[in-house]
Amino acid sequence: MDLAEFFPMGMGHYAIGGLLIGAGVSWLFVSTGLMGGASSFLTTVWTYVTSDKRFSSESNVSSRTWRNVYSLGLIAGAFIGVQLFGLPMNVTEVSPWQLAIGGLITGFGVRLSSGCTSGHGICGMALLDLDSILAVLVFLSTAIIVAQLVTAFGGAA
Repeated sequence: MDLAEFFPMGMGHYAIGGLLIGAGVSWLFVSTGLMGGASSFLTTVWTYVTSDKRFSSESNVSSRTWRNVYSLGLIAGAFIGVQLFGLPMNVTEVSPWQLAIGGLITGFGVRLSSGCTSGHGICGMALLDLDSILAVLVFLSTAIIVAQLVTAFGGAA
């Protein structure tokens, strides 16, 4: 099987994106000692609206400024990429309801694994954290299986 079959739009933009993410997370860690995972943004937002101890711990409340700036930077980076480099905004034909279900499943997985793919996959694996390595193996295995099932049953993958 040819590698181009798996990447019909090429691999260059994935490689560039991966390098930029790695550079950004590395810069955040080297310059501040902070871990740049993205899933903690939701927890941070909840610290503004609830006093529930699962969200409003001292570490969550004290870190919300940098987490909000970090998350807004991710959004700003995507906006700049679209505006300056003409990157496509809509590159999926997946229906909104499927995206919503995928988002809910992903959100559940993020809470279950205590982190997201960027936190575990970039930061945790760089630190050789066993929990992160196992989480990434589960993420990737699940993604590969689901993509194969969707493709086999005629859906858009």
